[in-house]
Amino acid sequence: MFAPPQARPVTFTPATMYNPGYHSVQARTTLGAPPVITQPMMAQPVTVQQRAARVWPDAVRRYVQRAFAEENAIPGVGKSEIETKLKEVISTAAESQQLELLPWDQLPLPQMLIRDQQTAFQHVQSPGFPGISSMSLHDTNPRTPENSRKRKSGSQDLENDYSPQASTPPWRSVNAPNSKSLESRITQPSKRQKAAMNLPQSSHADLEKEKRRQRFQNKGAAPISRELDPEAVPLGPVVGRNQNLEKKYLRLTSAPNPEMVRPLPILTQTLDLLKRKWKQDNNYQYICDQFKSLRQDLTVQHIRNEFTVNVYEIHARIALEKGDLGEYNQCQTQLQALYAQKLGGHPVEFKAYRILYLLFTCSRSDMSDILAELTPAEKKEKAIKHALDARSALAMGNYHRFFKLTLETPNMGAYLMDKFVVRERLAALANICKAYKPDIKLRVVTDELAFDSDGDAATFICEHGNESFLQQDAAGDVRFMTGKVGNVYDEARRRAFGTVDLKGQI
Repeated sequence: MFAPPQARPVTFTPATMYNPGYHSVQARTTLGAPPVITQPMMAQPVTVQQRAARVWPDAVRRYVQRAFAEENAIPGVGKSEIETKLKEVISTAAESQQLELLPWDQLPLPQMLIRDQQTAFQHVQSPGFPGISSMSLHDTNPRTPENSRKRKSGSQDLENDYSPQASTPPWRSVNAPNSKSLESRITQPSKRQKAAMNLPQSSHADLEKEKRRQRFQNKGAAPISRELDPEAVPLGPVVGRNQNLEKKYLRLTSAPNPEMVRPLPILTQTLDLLKRKWKQDNNYQYICDQFKSLRQDLTVQHIRNEFTVNVYEIHARIALEKGDLGEYNQCQTQLQALYAQKLGGHPVEFKAYRILYLLFTCSRSDMSDILAELTPAEKKEKAIKHALDARSALAMGNYHRFFKLTLETPNMGAYLMDKFVVRERLAALANICKAYKPDIKLRVVTDELAFDSDGDAATFICEHGNESFLQQDAAGDVRFMTGKVGNVYDEARRRAFGTVDLKGQI
């Protein structure tokens, strides 16, 4: 057999090495002469070591600790989202040099801001947003505070002292974008899908009308819908620097200027000043304007505490006393959210007011909601029990019980009951005319319908009927001729229940 050839060592020489198919070119290390610096150099970015060496205020440290505390966790908000929002809040404060000035113990936590932004669409798209303009309603049954048996002026409640309370309440942001989200574009069926689903023609028309309304509303408008809100909220909290106690209310059309916003210590002094001026001058136009400005400054600074509740309660009482139900309804709406955060105040008093207000507006759905929310303990409270008794009396047609309750109204509920007592008197008068024939003493009408005097009862009968309905008998008593009225008071009742003048609040 042949022996395998022995391997011979291979020696590599420059000639035998691998030669590539291209010529190597040395890389160029410079692009020319360096530029001559004639301007001062810009500030260098902060390094990690420099950033770590920075000393943060203790209030900021406590704010960060509370943000990641387990007891402040909110389902659906992740740690990464909290970190992002936290960096945004602190960076904004640092850039504006407000780290030492911001009330960190009162600012909402990052997870609260994230949660409120997630629910912002619900607040922006809810009926009646962004607010209801105020109007002054004249009392249909005027009574002077001196001779009224059921009046309680709101001035006596203006002495509620404010005790600072450290809290971290959430704040609702209304920075919802006008542009349609991806979810809305996906969930809205196309025209072909609508036809396949056999939707009624009215549904097609309603959807198209709504789309056109939104397009024309957004066309040429500002990019943020909160500009229409009289108490518009910026994207983040503002720290005011204005030191004036009095400031005229102006509707916001852009981000608020801190130089035009008063901080919390100045606002507390402003409230004391307004309470004194209300007692001295009783100028509602001035007081309402100043309170709206005060509320706006609280809103743009995201201040929600016991002082905020006190401001809204005092303004609501003054509006009730002057019959301005539009402004009262704005305060009432805000107070519902504030009471839900357990910030103090008088929730029982204003829940009773809300029940009476809903009796006036005949809002059955809202009435069902508030009845479902009442606890057994709240139903035993005097003010709420009175309001519920009034509702029950009207539901059963027991006008005798209802008008007896009008004389026993606690707090300032009489101002609300006076708004619908006229229509209820017309309804009761129509029932009296059917039950008592051919006539009845005028004094019975006075007592049953809670008139202050026989003269007031006679005036009411003549204004809504005819003077011939009243006659004097041989004994000198004035009698109401129920057999001659016919359907006069039935028609008057229908007209009264058919119109509730509240500028779109129903």
